[in-house]
Amino acid sequence: MNRRTFLTTSIAASAAVLLSGCGFHLRGHGAMPSLPALTLEGDINSTTAQQLRARLTQLGTEIRPDAPWRVTLGPPSLLERRIGSDSRASREHELVLSTTLSVQQRQTNAYALNGSNVSVSRTIRVNDDDLLNRETLFNEAEQSLARELAQRIVERLVNIKGVE
Repeated sequence: MNRRTFLTTSIAASAAVLLSGCGFHLRGHGAMPSLPALTLEGDINSTTAQQLRARLTQLGTEIRPDAPWRVTLGPPSLLERRIGSDSRASREHELVLSTTLSVQQRQTNAYALNGSNVSVSRTIRVNDDDLLNRETLFNEAEQSLARELAQRIVERLVNIKGVE
């Protein structure tokens, strides 16, 4: 074994040991805990709600009207903020997609989560003079944010104590 191979292997092994020691885990690895049957209420026709329904179905969560837990989504809100000076044609835009989330047990009407704000953000660079490309970039970013927000809601549901 030559020195370069030894150093590369040693650095990779050291990084793995350090990262595992601090609790680091790659996203998407490991099984997600199962969720009980849920009812989706509130704003159920938005892109975020459709993405949430698809994600829950992928995870094997049953969605039905008489489920023991009600998940209520507020209308999603997209906030755009320009970053940088006004003199440049190309600038960064910060997009924040947020919604409110409530989780209520049907039998007791007790809230496990009541009106919690859930949001995701992304920064994109857009040329404000190219209107067609600008629309496409914003639409793609909004679709991606809806998927991320749905995933964030699923993560929040999984971490609620008592939802079993």
